[in-house]
Amino acid sequence: MTRSVIELIPDAEDRRVAHHTAAAILLTVAEAAIPLPLPGVKPGLANIVTLVVLARWGWREAAWVSLLRVLASSLLLGQFLAPGFFLSLAGALASLLTLAGAARLPGKWFGPVSHSILAAFAHIGAQVLLARLWLVPHDGVFYLVPLFAAAAVLFGLVNGLAAAALLRELRRLEAAEGAADRG
Repeated sequence: MTRSVIELIPDAEDRRVAHHTAAAILLTVAEAAIPLPLPGVKPGLANIVTLVVLARWGWREAAWVSLLRVLASSLLLGQFLAPGFFLSLAGALASLLTLAGAARLPGKWFGPVSHSILAAFAHIGAQVLLARLWLVPHDGVFYLVPLFAAAAVLFGLVNGLAAAALLRELRRLEAAEGAADRG
């Protein structure tokens, strides 16, 4: 009997997704160590990576990074298939759907900061809805919406500004490399 071997050869996109996913996982795990004043209110630092990937390589690659990050970090943090995993997945899916639409908005007026704020609202909206439908069968959960909305604005703004700064720096470095190659 002969054995067949399937060899997967990663291309440049696969390696890029792996590197960005690793960075997002690192930020998620580091964030899990930060004590939070209220459960469910987190800065979402890994979203900075997703925003940079979205701006540079498009929605498809950003979706891979985001979803692989949710899966891998839930495994690392021991939350796979726990309620936190499903809340995170619901938030990530809602954010990605929102970013799919937001990425089509005119770049002259919309960029990483507005994308980040929109995604943060989608994320928390999906989480609150899932929590209400599944975990907290009482409308009292909606009393927390103003607090979560304020956190979405704050963290969406901060993460969007960080992503915009990273994108500017990456463009500056690429321009410098291009000048060095020509010179």
